[in-house]
Amino acid sequence: MTGLAHLPGAPGIALSLALGLAGGALASLAHVPLPWLVGPMLTMAAARLAHVPVRPPPGGRQAGQLAIGVALGLYFTPEVGREVLADGHWMLFAGAAAILVGYLSGRVLARLSGVDVATAFFSSVPGGASEMAVLAERFGASVPHVAIAHSMRILLVVLIVPGTLTALGVRGEDAYAGAAAGESLAGLTLLAGLAACGAWALRRTGLPNAWVLGPLVVAIGMTLAELHLSSAPHWFTATGQMLIGIALGSRFDPDFLRAAPRYGLALAASIAVALALSAAAGLGVAWLARLRPAAMVLAAAPGGIAEMCITAQVLKLGVPLVTAFHVTRFVMVVTLTGPLYRHALRGGG
Repeated sequence: MTGLAHLPGAPGIALSLALGLAGGALASLAHVPLPWLVGPMLTMAAARLAHVPVRPPPGGRQAGQLAIGVALGLYFTPEVGREVLADGHWMLFAGAAAILVGYLSGRVLARLSGVDVATAFFSSVPGGASEMAVLAERFGASVPHVAIAHSMRILLVVLIVPGTLTALGVRGEDAYAGAAAGESLAGLTLLAGLAACGAWALRRTGLPNAWVLGPLVVAIGMTLAELHLSSAPHWFTATGQMLIGIALGSRFDPDFLRAAPRYGLALAASIAVALALSAAAGLGVAWLARLRPAAMVLAAAPGGIAEMCITAQVLKLGVPLVTAFHVTRFVMVVTLTGPLYRHALRGGG
């Protein structure tokens, strides 16, 4: 214990974990949607608002993403994989719609906040926060504004979308279930180790969001090949959610928003526009493709892969399909946003 006390930031890390556990437990008792994600996120945001010296555990978000990636990948049995592939063209359509929604909500943000077009655009496209920050820096946008925009987007989407679906009584009865292998601590440890290797390998290639996509690819590959090591127990996914929630809440920067209240209000308005347009796009895909409307609203929601797919898992709204939609959108947004913006600049757009 003495050695732990001398680690840099150890008290702040311990406090963050304690707040995360308390927040998740209280949210679970209060029957809050996604309690082990929302509870820790809110307690950490409150601590940041009160200037409590909290610090997320190093690597905590990555570990949480790994756990969720593994749990999601176990849903992709051979039969489910064929079913998901049949809807591939709709995933491309939804990815293109997400970029358009980002552009339109970016116009709202630029108009209301007064920030430059580049900052508004990269603040609004629903890609990964770090990836959009890199692109923002490359095109001369304000990186702090882009970073806080994506943090606030995830916070609001995680609070609004699951809560709204739950309040409306939306809950699926999907036959989708993770690969039935039984719970094995040894098998789960081996699976998590292989997933970590997948994340490391994907990160070495320079691809973004490796700690979700790498474990997801590993787990999907093993499930499709019917190599079942273990199912994902509740404590495993709850721990992953808690670590992600702690990381999300710790990004809340009240000082920045107090220093730029106009930007904060404009950001909230643009996120509301993005939510409405995304829901409309999801309902449109559901109507055209004859898919479940609630699942498609979730598949089109401008949240992160892990957070929205956790929602699908909890509400039983087609986990494999929602996961595939979000992965496709993420890849399209990350790979196309920069070239599209560069093309618009050349064309005077």
